[in-house]
Amino acid sequence: MVRFVAAALLCIGVAQVASAQSLGDVARKEEERRKTIKSSGKVYTNDKLKPAPQPSAPPASSTGQPSTTSPSAGSTSPEPTPSDTASAKGDESTWRKRIADAREALQRSQTFADALQNQLNSLATDFVNRDDPVQRSAIAVKRDRLAVELERVKKEVAAQTKAISDIQEEARRAGVPVGWVR
Repeated sequence: MVRFVAAALLCIGVAQVASAQSLGDVARKEEERRKTIKSSGKVYTNDKLKPAPQPSAPPASSTGQPSTTSPSAGSTSPEPTPSDTASAKGDESTWRKRIADAREALQRSQTFADALQNQLNSLATDFVNRDDPVQRSAIAVKRDRLAVELERVKKEVAAQTKAISDIQEEARRAGVPVGWVR
């Protein structure tokens, strides 16, 4: 039994030495290969790329139906000039912060709405399980207040969702790359 264990340990030790040697050989070869490479290739950044040209006319609807977002006959919507577009475009960090703040506010409101809904469900269960009319009326008052608050938060969620889509639309009109407001 002792001989078997000794033989197993010897095999493991030999295998480790063999793998360590081959790993060292690989590292030396990789180091030599890296020394022969002169440059790492081209690096493209946003600063080096040319901006995409602005379209002169809005794209036509692919469905064949008139656009529902066209201005009414009495109102005029001036086209943004290149200087307006440049100032409205801003920089990437501004757009990313703006959309991140809007999404964070939406997430907070949704979490709050979920918590209110959970409390409302709990109060509804308590209301059903109480026999005392005084306790039931107190629970009903709390339940009604929570229902009003939940409706207010749901309206807030809808407004924040619209605000996010408005930011995305504003970015599209300003020619901001889509990745900045994702």
